[in-house]
Amino acid sequence: MVTKNQIKLIKSLHQKKYRKEHQLFIAEGVKVIGELVQSSLVLEHIYCTETLNFNVSPDKVTLVSKDDLKKMSALNTTSNCLAVFHCMQEKEVDYSDLVVALDDIRDPGNLGTIIRLCDWFGIKHIICTNETVDVYNPKVVQATMGSIARVNLVYGDLPSLIQAESDIAVYGTFMDGDNIYEKTLSNKGIIVMGNEANGISSTIESLVTERIAIPRYGNLQQTESLNVAMAASIVLSEFRRHNFK
Repeated sequence: MVTKNQIKLIKSLHQKKYRKEHQLFIAEGVKVIGELVQSSLVLEHIYCTETLNFNVSPDKVTLVSKDDLKKMSALNTTSNCLAVFHCMQEKEVDYSDLVVALDDIRDPGNLGTIIRLCDWFGIKHIICTNETVDVYNPKVVQATMGSIARVNLVYGDLPSLIQAESDIAVYGTFMDGDNIYEKTLSNKGIIVMGNEANGISSTIESLVTERIAIPRYGNLQQTESLNVAMAASIVLSEFRRHNFK
């Protein structure tokens, strides 16, 4: 049985301040939980509406009713399982490879997708403004599909994080930048992706050393911009393709 206090605690983890206070976050669904229990993350507990095999100790799993799971869930369509994990400790950023910098990304789906893209392209570190959406937001966790456990996110003063390594290129995505397909791209550097509505802020723009752009090929040339996660997929792919050995 799950207690009212346990349900109350788990519901509180929908909010950033309580995730920070308790250093816990939730993940939902068999695939996401299955990925995370096999990672280095520390499992607190799993709640299921049916018997499922996650290869964890039986005392870490509790069967609950569908109504109770719905009360705990942060999803519109409740899954059949929910897990609580301990938040990871931020690691020191390794600037010897590509690093992605996020300038006030606000949409949870975008952040989750970018984390998944970084995992796919072998980018281990993301640096973010403090205003960027919380990595442990339930919608971010779902969108990462388990990649949250394999990519290190560091929040802080983004200019300071960028300037921590002064000898590497800082790439910024702009509409008036150089065509990325004609640009010599390094296998080491910082790639800045800007806010969904406003792009890269003027403060961060002043730190950019290489301005790049994804060219438009449509005849009308009327598309205003790409979604930031879509743009990230193209940019990261081109960096890896360019430096493929």
